[in-house]
Amino acid sequence: MNTEARLQELGIELPETTSPMANYVNAVRTGNLLYLAGKGPGLPGKPLPVGKVGRDFSIEQGYRLARDTGLNLISVMKAELGDLDKVVRIVKVLGMVNATSEYGHQPEIINGCSDLFVEVFGDRGKHARSAVGMGSLPRGIPVEIEVIVEVAPVEVPRVVAAAAKPVAKAPTPIKKIAVKKAAPKAKVKAAKKKKR
Repeated sequence: MNTEARLQELGIELPETTSPMANYVNAVRTGNLLYLAGKGPGLPGKPLPVGKVGRDFSIEQGYRLARDTGLNLISVMKAELGDLDKVVRIVKVLGMVNATSEYGHQPEIINGCSDLFVEVFGDRGKHARSAVGMGSLPRGIPVEIEVIVEVAPVEVPRVVAAAAKPVAKAPTPIKKIAVKKAAPKAKVKAAKKKKR
């Protein structure tokens, strides 16, 4: 089953890709790796979630916010690659949780994104991960996640060279071989020696 069909099966509709908030781009590709900029849980047309997990949001709410962030990240992958089947593997996830100083449930929060990736991509969605706590995040959002993705290599179109017609070569001119004639005097001298 391809990835788009899997999204439909799960009843997932990807949000529109959000624009960067500053002087950077959503993703940079180098070789077969796609580096995604950090995204938060904000969805187009909805208020931006603001607050700290452990004070303003529960574990369940934080999990849901991380899942929404994962949807934003998949949306970026789709926008950059055109086809989600070009995702070879989710390589690394860095999950940042805006939490109170004593908070220790960052892994449970970032599971919202990790679980989504495995649901959508299957084994391709299994990844290495860090889940860390932050004193604050941009605009006060509760979660920010960045991802490194391995993608299919760019296909280079093959150029088929037209069969070259053999060029007819001009016949090699036959060189005249100069045959040296023996001097008549030499022949006479040789004849006289035989008679003696």
